[in-house]
Amino acid sequence: MALSRITFANQSLWKSVNFTNSVAFISVIFGENLSSVVVSKSYRPICSEAINVLPSHDESHISNNFISLFSQLKFSPDDPELKILAPRLNTQIVENVLNGLRNWKVAHMFFIWASKQHGYRHNCYTFNVIASILSHARQNAPLRAIATDVLNSRCSMTPGALGIFLRCLGSVGLVEEANFLFDQVRVMGLCVPNSYTYNCLLEILSKANAIDSIENRLREMKYYGCEVDKYTLTPVLRAYCNAGKFDKALNVYNDIHERGWIDGYVFSILVLAFSKWGEVDRAMELIERTGDQNPWLTEKTFYALIHGFVKESREDMAIKLLEKMKKLGFPPDISIYDVLIGGLCKKGSFEKAMTLFWKMKLLGITPDIEILAKLIASSSEERAMIMLLEERPKDVNDEGMILLYNSVLTYFVNVGSLDKACYLLGVTVESESHSDDIHICELHQTFKSVVPNTASFGIVIDGLLKMDKLEESYKILRDMKQSGLQPTHFTHNSIFGCLCRREDIVGATELLREMRGHGHEPWIKHSTFLVKQLCKNGRVNEACNFLGNMVREGFLPDIVAYSAAMDGLVKIHEVDRAFEMFQDICTHGYQPDVVAYNVLINGLCKSRRVNEAEDFLNKMIVAGLVPTVVTYNLLIDGWCKSEDIDQAIRCLSRMNGENREPTIITYTTLIDGCCNSGRPDDAEILWNEMQQKGCFPNRIAYMAIVHGLCKCGRPDEALVYYHRMEEKEMKPDSYVSVALINALVSKQNFPMALNILEKMVETGKVPDPADKNYVTIRDAIFKLSEDERTGSGVRSLIEKGSIPTISISDLKS
Repeated sequence: MALSRITFANQSLWKSVNFTNSVAFISVIFGENLSSVVVSKSYRPICSEAINVLPSHDESHISNNFISLFSQLKFSPDDPELKILAPRLNTQIVENVLNGLRNWKVAHMFFIWASKQHGYRHNCYTFNVIASILSHARQNAPLRAIATDVLNSRCSMTPGALGIFLRCLGSVGLVEEANFLFDQVRVMGLCVPNSYTYNCLLEILSKANAIDSIENRLREMKYYGCEVDKYTLTPVLRAYCNAGKFDKALNVYNDIHERGWIDGYVFSILVLAFSKWGEVDRAMELIERTGDQNPWLTEKTFYALIHGFVKESREDMAIKLLEKMKKLGFPPDISIYDVLIGGLCKKGSFEKAMTLFWKMKLLGITPDIEILAKLIASSSEERAMIMLLEERPKDVNDEGMILLYNSVLTYFVNVGSLDKACYLLGVTVESESHSDDIHICELHQTFKSVVPNTASFGIVIDGLLKMDKLEESYKILRDMKQSGLQPTHFTHNSIFGCLCRREDIVGATELLREMRGHGHEPWIKHSTFLVKQLCKNGRVNEACNFLGNMVREGFLPDIVAYSAAMDGLVKIHEVDRAFEMFQDICTHGYQPDVVAYNVLINGLCKSRRVNEAEDFLNKMIVAGLVPTVVTYNLLIDGWCKSEDIDQAIRCLSRMNGENREPTIITYTTLIDGCCNSGRPDDAEILWNEMQQKGCFPNRIAYMAIVHGLCKCGRPDEALVYYHRMEEKEMKPDSYVSVALINALVSKQNFPMALNILEKMVETGKVPDPADKNYVTIRDAIFKLSEDERTGSGVRSLIEKGSIPTISISDLKS
């Protein structure tokens, strides 16, 4: 039975407040003058009327009779004895019975039975007892119903009793119900909540990370004149920390500190939150602020922080914390050294790890097998590895020896000594050594009783595959199977990855069959890489066949792999095949993503099938996907290339209507399209709109408008943008300069055309005969040479060899 929602009585109190300055957080909530706020330094009593009366002998006897009757296997509500006892019911007896029954179902049944007895009425204490029983049993549904009964029965509650009931609701996650009950008992006049009641509610909201509700309740406390204390602010601090809102958390923490309420628990909330969110420097800053004799740093906090710092790869700070921990008299145990040494080894800081190792030994802490294994695997040289191996205890069991053995194999793989790794693995399997290497012989003697396990073979195989030694890895794999061991999911995928990197489709497909037999799934990243590489190298059909083989073997490729294959088909102008593949993956239950849709939209647009592309966009929206800016840019480009600029501009309007901000690519495409359609005025309108929206033009955009205006016969306007390019130190491509020179010549502006030609010559970007713009620039140069204002300048450039493809004799001819 769910509690319904209500509208909060004081809506004006629920407006959000931004806490942006460094003023203490609580002063913002409770007004500017903190001295006017009454601060409580201790809890009020939970109940306004303390009940300390022991049950009378008569009540105890009646309670035991009820417990006996309700505990019977064949209980009947019509039992004559119950009818005799019922008139004797009172709230103290009900409390006694509820506490005496061992089963929540029986207790709940008794509570409901009692509520129906003539002349009896539950009070806040009986409601709290049953609420406690149901919350401990995690029985949300009946507890929710009991909360409703509190309201329906109009049961008066003390502030303390209400707080306890709220905690029962909060302990099982009934946060909304707790909020509702709190408001309703006030509205109905059943209780006047005090600071304790609010604190209970704030604890519940804090655990639910309900930041907005917490801030609203704090404002409400001020409105009703409730006192604030340490237990008010602590859950607020915890909520802000859990949400990563550290500016607000620090404001609350500073308030608590100023009032002298900081203790180890409060301190740990903030410092551990910094660590959890990766704010290691801020955590250390907070610790340093407290000085060397920090009374709030507990051993438990130190351990949690060191683990957290290592998790964030901040072993440097973790080691500083270790030293501080020792100064404060907390002796570190082996688990701390294990996590620190492990972190340093993972980062490749072997020397620092060894320094910690020796310090640990000086403290009398004997390193365990796990620490030795980590150090051995990360050793920088063979001598150090052998020395560490000698540090092992004498009574190492089989499990410990295999761990050390595998760490030695890992060391050889890490340093690139794959031959030694293979040899050690081989001699351990064969139990014979023929090596002249002293260290290998020593290692063989050390591990002669070790039987390599699956991990041993996997370490060596993975090392070989990383060096692209596929054939050698297959040999180790055969040895592994002959030893009665089967490859793991990881080993199979290591081989599969190597085959994919080699673009070995046959080998990869054969391995897929073997993996299927072992129940191993191929990793998506490998199959996707293979498909992408095949498409990149023009082997699109083979990529599609490989995907088909994967499906036949019972493995569904990732949508990224399918998108890569569809993109490959689009690039070889096989749009219909790409569309068929799209339909096929939908049939197999895939939900194509935005990228897959964009690939097909791009293909359709490039094939001048823009209407189909737009239909596809609509299908995408129906499928619940949100088109990206890229989607709209593809369509706009398609409409522009189809010379339907009106549709392209309509697409821009649709884009704006759906709150998709156009990019520089969007505007550049449209500007180029407008110019190609002979609409330069629209192009300039779009240019201005682009800048007004804060989308600043780049080099490509400038070249598009200069080139476009030249094509539209507006070289003077084009010159304005050309000079802006120069001011921004943007260099145009040669085709833009050629178009501008040609347009200026067409308008008889020969001096400016010569000026642009001279700049082009300076950059060395004059087109050669192989360039498609060569004929255009050559003809323009000839015309410039014939004009009396520019002829001498052109001839001077030619004589200097600045235009090597044209000679003076060419001008005369």
